[in-house]
Amino acid sequence: MTKLMTFITLLSTAVADTLSSAYSDRWQGVQDPEHGNVIMQTMASNGLIFVVLGVSLIIWFVLITYLFRLEKKLDNLEQKQ
Repeated sequence: MTKLMTFITLLSTAVADTLSSAYSDRWQGVQDPEHGNVIMQTMASNGLIFVVLGVSLIIWFVLITYLFRLEKKLDNLEQKQ
């Protein structure tokens, strides 16, 4: 019985160690943002929220433009018929 308890204890510690090393608080992509390229320095200094905002605005602009062009084409088709 004690061997089983020892095995369970060792197994639970191994799982805890694996999880703590896998989900560390520090991102390993770039060790130090100051030593990254210009784009990484700009995003780190301004905050990534502006990048997300810019991309989402571009997507919305393209979507709205597409819908207006589609509406214009449908109006032309309706007038031809």
